[in-house]
Amino acid sequence: MNRTAGILLPITSLPSKYGIGCFSKSAYDFVDWLKEAGQCYWQILPLVPTSFGDSPYQSFSTYAGNPYFISLEELIEEGVLTKEECDEADFGDNPTDIDYEKMYFTRYPLLRKAYERSNISENQDYLKFLEENRWWLKDYALFMAVKGRFDGKPWTEWAEDIRLRWGNAMDYYRQELYFDIEFHQYLQYQFHKQWMKLKGYANSKGVKIIGDIPIYVAMDSADAWAHPELFQLDENNVPTAVAGCPPDGFAAEGQLWGNPLYRWDYHESTGYQWWMERLDYCFRLYDMLRIDHFRGFDEYYSIPYGATTAKGGTWLKGPGMKLFNRMREVLGQREVIAEDLGYVTDSVRQLVRDTGFMGMKVLEFAFDSRDTGSASDYLPHNYIENCIAYTGTHDNETLAGWFDSISAEEMSMARKYICDEYTPKKYLCRPFISLIMCSRANVCVIPIQDYLGYDNSCRMNKPSTVGTNWKWRITEAELSKDLRDEIYETARRYGRLGWQWKDAQ
Repeated sequence: MNRTAGILLPITSLPSKYGIGCFSKSAYDFVDWLKEAGQCYWQILPLVPTSFGDSPYQSFSTYAGNPYFISLEELIEEGVLTKEECDEADFGDNPTDIDYEKMYFTRYPLLRKAYERSNISENQDYLKFLEENRWWLKDYALFMAVKGRFDGKPWTEWAEDIRLRWGNAMDYYRQELYFDIEFHQYLQYQFHKQWMKLKGYANSKGVKIIGDIPIYVAMDSADAWAHPELFQLDENNVPTAVAGCPPDGFAAEGQLWGNPLYRWDYHESTGYQWWMERLDYCFRLYDMLRIDHFRGFDEYYSIPYGATTAKGGTWLKGPGMKLFNRMREVLGQREVIAEDLGYVTDSVRQLVRDTGFMGMKVLEFAFDSRDTGSASDYLPHNYIENCIAYTGTHDNETLAGWFDSISAEEMSMARKYICDEYTPKKYLCRPFISLIMCSRANVCVIPIQDYLGYDNSCRMNKPSTVGTNWKWRITEAELSKDLRDEIYETARRYGRLGWQWKDAQ
């Protein structure tokens, strides 16, 4: 693999019209901008539908796409919506911030109008899509339709007959909610059609997509409802244990995520069939795949169900190489990034080496005055080639925000590393970006906020908080020619223009 570079920018953060980034013209313009900036990768966050808290890591489905990403402009071109209808809708008036409440109450009614005008049941491409995706779409569309009937309540609070998927209840709701089910199938068809078109365009320009999947699924998901046998649930489909992280320097009581844990013995007995289907599907959507919380495949943290904090959990062994050996048998060698939480045990390091996957190096983890024992792994002079280097990720502070929040001792450590004691902090983003760009890492991905030098007001996510995350958006003016040329020059300077894709470009 040659030296390359990319940009981290979620779809939601694109400067699309109508309140949220989507698969509209702005996405295609951004691909062109990336190409002209000499970038080979566009890294995004999970494309799945979001639930309470708007996090793409807590979704109603492992497979479904977020209906918010469907381009309304394209539906206007199809003739199922009018420009006037979309222009009159209230999506909020702040172009740099997403109002998810308005998005929910405004965008879905428009999408419903589009469906009702589409005559979709006679569309041969739609019927082909249904047939090819029936193995997950049938359950998902029913799940969403029934959720609507129960006023959005989690499936664990539905009537017993449909909660436990009794045959007569399944038949009843499929008939009773026929058009609601078809509506959700229509949304997935539109999502898939528009995304694959955009991905194809990006690839034609020499830009590869780095996708992202959470290791866990949400309890309130079609996956847990339709396949309880995959998870640690009792006979009433109540979890016996849930996922999270133990207490550390960032969270005194740990992190209680609440996701159901896998029955790894059951998955092994099936040859990890569910995982093979999931990964195969993801590799159709993305060119490279980042697996979130990779440590959980080595050891996972199990918290008794009903606990109010993560303090009482225990580490248990995950599937390890058995899963990834099976993946290689079924899917062949694929490009995978093993996500790194900043604290990695020797056994996790060994698992990453055994898989051959790319590890992650996050520069912000390198200067830790607590001396966790792993900080040196993140110093750029220690990077190996088979890794992907970041200044920070969507979960981290922006570089500028990090400069303001770390201790004086840590700031001194960072400055001494770059031999610069005097440059004002607001000008330090560039030299710190250069640190990882000149490293041995095969791939460097920079959040766009760091190139812009933005503070934590533009941070994407602060873990363990709800209500202020996943909202930031960029404007067209910020994606300027000057910024594009500067990013190109940075990639050129450090040999990261990725000429191996020049034919595509």
